Amino acid sequence: MKKVRYGIVGIGKMGHTHALKLMRGKDRNGCLTAVCDISDERKVWAKNNLKNTIVFDKYLDLVNSNEVDAVIIATPHYLHPKIGIDALNAGKHVLSEKPAGVYTKDVRELNSLAESKPDLVFGIMYNQRSNPLYKYAKELVTSGELGEIKRINWIITNWYRPQAYYNQGGWRGTWDGEGGGVLINQCPHQLDIFWWLAGMPISVRAYCKVGVNRKINVENDVTIYTEYKNGASGVFVTSTHDSPGTNRLEIDADGGKLVIEQNLLKEKLTYYRLKTKESIFNADNKKFMPIPPYKKEVVRTSILKNIYRLGIKGQHMNIIQNFSLAVLKGENLIAPGAEGINGLTISNAAYLSSWLGEDILLPLDENLFYDQLMKQRDAELAGKR
Repeated sequence: MKKVRYGIVGIGKMGHTHALKLMRGKDRNGCLTAVCDISDERKVWAKNNLKNTIVFDKYLDLVNSNEVDAVIIATPHYLHPKIGIDALNAGKHVLSEKPAGVYTKDVRELNSLAESKPDLVFGIMYNQRSNPLYKYAKELVTSGELGEIKRINWIITNWYRPQAYYNQGGWRGTWDGEGGGVLINQCPHQLDIFWWLAGMPISVRAYCKVGVNRKINVENDVTIYTEYKNGASGVFVTSTHDSPGTNRLEIDADGGKLVIEQNLLKEKLTYYRLKTKESIFNADNKKFMPIPPYKKEVVRTSILKNIYRLGIKGQHMNIIQNFSLAVLKGENLIAPGAEGINGLTISNAAYLSSWLGEDILLPLDENLFYDQLMKQRDAELAGKR
């Protein structure tokens, strides 16, 4: 195999973008050979704009085709696990858009199948893992330099979405269409980074407010509190109705503090590196109210590089290029598909906590969550009749 031949299921917003970039040669190790969509309008667009590309009416025809080696899934969320399972069973490599699915019970079945097929590559489109600031933060955590984490806080409220956004499609802002709101649509990337850096929590308490200043059936204002085995805690705050919004991640640890701030194309990481770990300083200190000495380090990503990384090239291409190399040369994945269940577990636990009004201990009771989700979905559908 000289190049990975990609078939894309779903050519809406993200699938459309992936198709054009593959067709334009943005991945020298991959090429676009097929697409599929249920929309007649999108299929006409594909036939007119995607040269030398087969346009399928049914995704099963695409995944069973000899024209593709790998399938990119860019459909509505509920379909991600099912299409992934069908593609793996057809012997195709699978790269799924986020989220991995709507509920972990479904995703766990996909993960189990992928694990039983080690010759097939299974990835997920967590492009934020390729952000150089998050990569640096991960290196500091993994190396042990940052020390044991005490607290992780993330305020990300720069997802502003007006009512017009939700009005443009019947599937938006619904339990039946999306399977949730800001947690399942906007925040999967950040929930992935949240656990990727701090590890998985042991309990979750959340408050998910539905339709704040918007006529929608799902949450658009969320506060999550997490606790960890080592006694650390976390807070994750998000919304789609605040403006101007904030994107600020803080990690407090024994060896110092990391702060990552993002505002459009401006990104900055500040590392307050303690000269002596706090636990050691505290044990040795004899002064009444000292300030542990630290060295401040600032890392910025340039606007020009961000324009290329986020715009001209796009962070998603980092994942696709890495995926192609994983298929062709066995390169390690930036975002293994099996890890998609972790951030989804946090969002599922947050929903369940808010619905039941109680702390949710992990591992999650997946059947209980599924039953509660179906109650939300059924109530929504009943209200439309």
